[in-house]
Amino acid sequence: QVIAIVVPMVFIAGIYIKRRNVYDLHHAILGLLFSVLITAIVTVAIKDAVGRPRPDFFWRCFPDGVPKYNNVTGDVICHGKPGVIKEGYKSFPSGHASGAFAGLGFLSWYLAGKLKAFDRRGHVAKLCIVLLPLLLATMVAISRVTDYWHHWQDVFAGGVLGLVVASFCYLQFFPPPYSEHGVWPHAYLEHIRGPEGELQAQSTTNSNMHHNSLPLDLSGSNETRTTSHALDSIEEGSRDQ
Repeated sequence: QVIAIVVPMVFIAGIYIKRRNVYDLHHAILGLLFSVLITAIVTVAIKDAVGRPRPDFFWRCFPDGVPKYNNVTGDVICHGKPGVIKEGYKSFPSGHASGAFAGLGFLSWYLAGKLKAFDRRGHVAKLCIVLLPLLLATMVAISRVTDYWHHWQDVFAGGVLGLVVASFCYLQFFPPPYSEHGVWPHAYLEHIRGPEGELQAQSTTNSNMHHNSLPLDLSGSNETRTTSHALDSIEEGSRDQ
């Protein structure tokens, strides 16, 4: 679960250092923590309700590999440690998979908004960056199967659960990444919204320059446009070759 929180926090902090937007920092951290917390609560509740045995449950019951029988009924007695046996009934869904997709899935949404990945300019590099956190979450989920702690259905259900919760939490605080103002959180857009309901971009920019505060660019900032031109040049060079 450390990866699900620490990795997104590093990216969020890095973007804050670059853009100095307190609204963005506050709502990004809030959305991330909400995503991981809600996913953890739902995961634990489902684990206790379903009680599916883990793939290694046999060795939890018989750690020495030797069966013991009830002298009266003749039934096999599960003689492992009680705590180990109880933990063996918590296979579905995978908590590591759900937590990884809750945190890293939120990071993918966040990066998609900041990079304007869905601006219809066709930048493959942006899409690769957005998918990297999901790739890391998938590797965490696969490791739970290869380590013989979960069935593949457990990690699949956990991944879907975490990604769904992450999506809801991100959209609660930020516009969709394909939106015109998808770079900034809802609260920041409301903060700079004028009494007539229109965004006062010019006046806010002048005010920020006066107070040496945040530069405002609702379309995705100058850095994003510069990155887009650079990516266009790289892709055109690739086509010429």
